[in-house]
Amino acid sequence: MNKNKLTLRDYLLMAMISVLFGIIYLLAVYAGTALTTVLTPMGLGILGYEPFYGIWFMAAIITTYLIRKPVVGIVTEVIAALIEVLLGNMFGVMVLVSAFIQGVGVELPFTFTRYEKYSYRITMLSAFSATLLSFLWTGFRSNYLAMDWRIVAAIFVVRLLSSLFFTGYLSKLICDKLDEAGILNQNLDTGEVNE
Repeated sequence: MNKNKLTLRDYLLMAMISVLFGIIYLLAVYAGTALTTVLTPMGLGILGYEPFYGIWFMAAIITTYLIRKPVVGIVTEVIAALIEVLLGNMFGVMVLVSAFIQGVGVELPFTFTRYEKYSYRITMLSAFSATLLSFLWTGFRSNYLAMDWRIVAAIFVVRLLSSLFFTGYLSKLICDKLDEAGILNQNLDTGEVNE
């Protein structure tokens, strides 16, 4: 595990990722709202945001991959959510609680590897744990127990597929490409990247 203190570069990187993803997160909210509008007449409006869930985990996993220190993903996720709220997210400050839970879910598998492994296996586990924790949180808030089990299962499956793609696959691909281009050489330590 990289136990060095955060550097100014780390803080700047966290800030840039937070701002970028605060904007991306808000755009995903608008896309989810539009899809919800389309699906509502079919009785499937509750699924409208699910295809975008994996996007809302990306700030945490990208920051964790790039900085490779504990808690940076959680902090970046919460700051990105705060920026999203300040820009006009209609769900308000409750988004910050969701962001914290999502950040914890993303970082959990990295914690078990002591922030030393960054393979697709770990990013996929990260996508799964973020999905699971966020699903339990939204299930509590939206009372999934009162819903048809098929709708609840669809919520989980669509959210998981979104997370596996955006969080587990696309985020790692982006970071690997940045690394291959030499952009990250000064920031990454010798932690395992590929398996």
